[in-house]
Amino acid sequence: MSLAMTALPDAPAAQSGHTRPAPAKPVLQLVGVKKIFGDFAAVDGIDVDIKEGEFVTIVGPSGSGKTTLLRMLAGMEAPTHGYITLRGELMNDVPADKRPTCLVFQSLALFPHKTVGENIEFALKVRKIAPAVRKERALELMRMVRLPESYYGKNVMRCSGGEKQRVALARAFAYDPDVLFFDEPLSALDYKLKKALEKELKDLHRESGKTFVYITHSLEEAMVMSDRIGVMSRGKIVQIGTPEDIYTKPANRFVAEFFGEVNSFAVTKRGGAWFTSEGLPVRVAHEQSISGDEATVIVMPETMRIIDPQSRADNVIKGKIYNEYSLGSRIQYQIHAGERIYLVEAPRAAVGHIAAGEEVSIGWDAADAIVVGD
Repeated sequence: MSLAMTALPDAPAAQSGHTRPAPAKPVLQLVGVKKIFGDFAAVDGIDVDIKEGEFVTIVGPSGSGKTTLLRMLAGMEAPTHGYITLRGELMNDVPADKRPTCLVFQSLALFPHKTVGENIEFALKVRKIAPAVRKERALELMRMVRLPESYYGKNVMRCSGGEKQRVALARAFAYDPDVLFFDEPLSALDYKLKKALEKELKDLHRESGKTFVYITHSLEEAMVMSDRIGVMSRGKIVQIGTPEDIYTKPANRFVAEFFGEVNSFAVTKRGGAWFTSEGLPVRVAHEQSISGDEATVIVMPETMRIIDPQSRADNVIKGKIYNEYSLGSRIQYQIHAGERIYLVEAPRAAVGHIAAGEEVSIGWDAADAIVVGD
């Protein structure tokens, strides 16, 4: 695929008696990227480096700017400010069909009148690759995405939803792109098929060595597949890190609560210690950089536990069981304590029978709580 690209000027070399190898450049780099529509900044200053072979997922609620960001990365929109580079080459004004990238659409955008093989071979046919070579490559890609070879001549509209997803993936790989972009490709699938394809996508990423940039509103998808996750809110990436970092060290209340059900409550600092609005002291081991004396304490449901007379915790409160919810191998309890509602999640085998209305003590350790700003 031919590219019309402009090289960015290299930074001047440092004057030194010692020469050191230059650090590896990211395959994809965004610097100060903005997209403004009238008075509205849909993307408001994004700085991200994506390494060769990474699986990076951008998550965020509707309206956070993730789709606009993807459109700029894929060449369907140009940034208003900042720049996007691919292997050090400026891409801002390079059209989508001139970039060594490929986008898997949410709608898949397959050719409904063509067969599975014809859909996969489309990019190769455009390049005037010989028919026999095209077919050999298509069959190879079908094996890679776990499609039977017998589907080669099958009309794509007779395929199931999951099979169409695989055809779209094989077609994307046929372009042999440097970077594959994904626009919520699993959002329309049922839960069981979605979970299966999440694992297959992660396997394909490992086997192919390609760089994946994936857009979704589902943090669960991101946690399963990604090397790094960027969380977007109001046009900005508010945190980027490994799934472990995002989950255990949320940068603020928005990131923590984006996971879904968490225990969060406001606290105020007095004399170097944190207190709830009821005046109860809260012991914590981790604090972000908080400006001011007001913050939020985050405790995940699985790190809360019901305290029996033989056990202890750094923080203990009394409450009453209101309801329980079966989560397969785990049970989640909803516990009312004064005006607050707490969630405690535990393995089914680790808890005995607890009746609704029963009074219990619940607690968590300082190491399992984190104080974040808003």
